[in-house]
Amino acid sequence: MASFVVLGAQWGDEGKGKMTDYLAEKADVVVRFQGGNNAGHTVEVGEKQYKLHLIPSGILYSNKMNIIGNGVVLDPKALFEEMDYLKGLGVEITPDNLVISDRAQLIMPYHKVLDGIKEKVRGKKEIGTTGKGIGPCYTDKMERSGIRVCDLLHEEIFEDLLKENLEVKNDIITKVFHGEYLDFNEIYKEYIAYKERLKPFVKDTSVIVYDKIKSKKSVLFEGAQGTLLDIDYGTYPYVTSSSTIAGGVCTGAGIGPTMVNQVVGIAKAYTTRVGKGPFPTELNDSTGDWIREKGHEFGVTTGRARRCGWLDLVILKTSARVSGLTSFAMTKIDTLAGLDKIKVCVSYELDGKIIDYIPASLEDLARCKPIYEEFDGWDENIKYAKHYSDFPGNVMKYLNRIEEVTDTKVSIVSVGPKRDQTILLSEI
Repeated sequence: MASFVVLGAQWGDEGKGKMTDYLAEKADVVVRFQGGNNAGHTVEVGEKQYKLHLIPSGILYSNKMNIIGNGVVLDPKALFEEMDYLKGLGVEITPDNLVISDRAQLIMPYHKVLDGIKEKVRGKKEIGTTGKGIGPCYTDKMERSGIRVCDLLHEEIFEDLLKENLEVKNDIITKVFHGEYLDFNEIYKEYIAYKERLKPFVKDTSVIVYDKIKSKKSVLFEGAQGTLLDIDYGTYPYVTSSSTIAGGVCTGAGIGPTMVNQVVGIAKAYTTRVGKGPFPTELNDSTGDWIREKGHEFGVTTGRARRCGWLDLVILKTSARVSGLTSFAMTKIDTLAGLDKIKVCVSYELDGKIIDYIPASLEDLARCKPIYEEFDGWDENIKYAKHYSDFPGNVMKYLNRIEEVTDTKVSIVSVGPKRDQTILLSEI
């Protein structure tokens, strides 16, 4: 195992935290390369459950280096709350096992305010943001007005940048949206206090990652969200504000594409989505409710109920194409046990034509009719399966069809939330 990427192949919530935790055992370094604390990963180790939002999943191992890369937007308050939460669960975090990029953008209080105000103004056209300031922070980054971690370490620079930004943001908040004025001194004191705790963790992480790969160390790049939330290839505008596909690794971690060996797409055995936007295989019936309850489909970060539907292989084919997936890791296949019949979407019908890709236009996607293949279900409890040969024949048929339609092998199957409920079909 050299350098490899783990990312979501659907709309997020695929079980990336569990899969990253499982694969991290063989890695020396785990790197987050995009997103912020809008992500939510749940990992179960023994009898303990850990909920992670910002810190890489490798932190649950005592001998791993964990890196928050330059492509991540960092909320210092959320970071320290997560560090304290993990410490309370017995996880020690030091500059030896957590490093933060000096180029990462800082989420500021005005980002959160603007996030909430803009979402409210959108009304029925709301995007479904988590309200954590992610989008406005990335906006400032692209507008070249953002404040980076390295700026916070230099008080005079930080002071000047905060004054410049706050002058503009207060005008927008108070004059355009009639919100409350944000006080400079209050924000300045808060962030200068963060600086002292943050400073020991800050380094040029691109150099560290490059050196680790060159020295033959195994590096795992951990994605947040999923392919269909990508800023370019997702169901725009119902997307996140960063690149969630494999290409985002290069810009978000500071390495070249030739330094990545494998890309593993994490996918549920069915499909879920949070928020608005077209969902061709959505089940607005008792079957959808049954999957939601049995699969505990409620967001880690927001607590929102997820929309549920049949597995959509058009989505998985798209993920395989845009990220160059070398394999899939299928999760929650155990959730489907008990269904008499299981459907899988293999293509769409759009205006009388059969297509196997996701249209860019949401209006076109909303008109897509899923073309299904139907499979016999299984009643067997597969939560305790240890080998592929332990699966019922109908599970094998299900997995084989996924490989055939997507032209991508299934390398891992998860049959439960714990580390030991994972079956490796081929080496990563």
